[in-house]
Amino acid sequence: MIKTFILICTLLPFALSAKNPNILFIAIDDLKPELGAYGYTQVKSPNIDQLAKSATTFTNAHCQWAVCGPSRASLMTGLYPESTGVMDLKTKMRSINPDVLTLPQHFKNSGYFTAATGKIYDPRCVDGREKDDAASWSIPYKGVNYGKVKLKDGKRFALAPDIADEDLTDGQILLNGLELLKQANEQEKPFFLAVGFKKPHLAFVAPKRYWDLYDRNSLTLPSFREQAQGASPYGWHDSNELRGYDGIPKKGPIPMELQKEAFHGYLACVSYIDTLVGRLIKRLDDLNLRENTIIVLWGDHGFHLGDHNMWGKHTNLEQATRVPLIIYIPGQTANQSSTPAELMDMYPTLCDAAGITTPKIVQGDSLLKVIKGTEKQHQNGAISFFKSKGAKGYSYRTQRYRYIEWIKANKVDAIELYDYEQDPGETLNLATNKDYAALIKELSTQLREDGQGCKLMYKVK
Repeated sequence: MIKTFILICTLLPFALSAKNPNILFIAIDDLKPELGAYGYTQVKSPNIDQLAKSATTFTNAHCQWAVCGPSRASLMTGLYPESTGVMDLKTKMRSINPDVLTLPQHFKNSGYFTAATGKIYDPRCVDGREKDDAASWSIPYKGVNYGKVKLKDGKRFALAPDIADEDLTDGQILLNGLELLKQANEQEKPFFLAVGFKKPHLAFVAPKRYWDLYDRNSLTLPSFREQAQGASPYGWHDSNELRGYDGIPKKGPIPMELQKEAFHGYLACVSYIDTLVGRLIKRLDDLNLRENTIIVLWGDHGFHLGDHNMWGKHTNLEQATRVPLIIYIPGQTANQSSTPAELMDMYPTLCDAAGITTPKIVQGDSLLKVIKGTEKQHQNGAISFFKSKGAKGYSYRTQRYRYIEWIKANKVDAIELYDYEQDPGETLNLATNKDYAALIKELSTQLREDGQGCKLMYKVK
């Protein structure tokens, strides 16, 4: 009888302490750090800013690929894109790695109640919009009602309908999240609840009152609107994502009035989502859960808003790879950190914070010591990957520099180097300057030391 009991215990998840924290995991599609908490004064984001006042705000955090599918698959597995095998918007994560252990799946296996709604994974890279990744969740993924209002002009790049928050898809995601939060609170175990909002992704559609927060004529767009001097041809695109919408010229210059409207729309969408985030956190507070709940807010990649004459993500440059990452742990001291951080660092960070063992296969590094203030910088640089014009590029972002290697036919075909202390706008590629040869060699070495799981770089001849 005793042997049978011992055997059963070994097959069950380890017993969780009553002190094991809940996790509220908030994803926001295409959100760059265009937030008051990051020093941007044009945007109105009071709820996210308020969260940041009691959290750790990572000011130098970067995605591993500036596209939804590969970025989210990397984040949710703690692996670089080359290790997940998801390097486009059509590869199914589990078709490449059927036994991959995702972050919420690991929490579920460890005794947590896990649930999700909205965009957490990219549906094209898992089981679709209805099932998501079934192995990750304790209960079936809660699908999204696409809103009560059907917008006839679905390809218009920006719209300001006079409707309620709940009449758009993200408002429905919020309602799902509130329902799941109530359900999670009724469990006899801690929860991992993921809520993924879809704006400010194109099209820039938000209720009119959020557009009314801004005076378009007073908004200032990025001043540097050219390619960097001496840059490689691989790091630039013609804003094809925006050009795919009605009203935007398919070729040639995009009129400034349209760019101002797009910028206005992006900010309106940020303010809309900020309100929904505030409502979600308020419900957490109303349920008296804040004192035992970790809150993580993140964007899956950045977004060019006219800088370098580009709109959209799809580059290895700062505005495409840099993301907001705000982590609140009950009892912590609020702070900002400029350590280079990667989105896939969230996997080991949350494991450490929750008292769960991190799987050995995970390639990210825990940020918990940085959050607690016992460590200032946890790694030398953050790695991002991107494919462009037949080349594959590795970007390595340190405290001060961005070093990019573009590889073609197993050879380094082009190099870019930007100094953000002297040139925050990325106006000049320093790689052709011989004075930087030693630094380039050092950064190339560090990239390879830190990039375990990035396979292509080790094939360079």
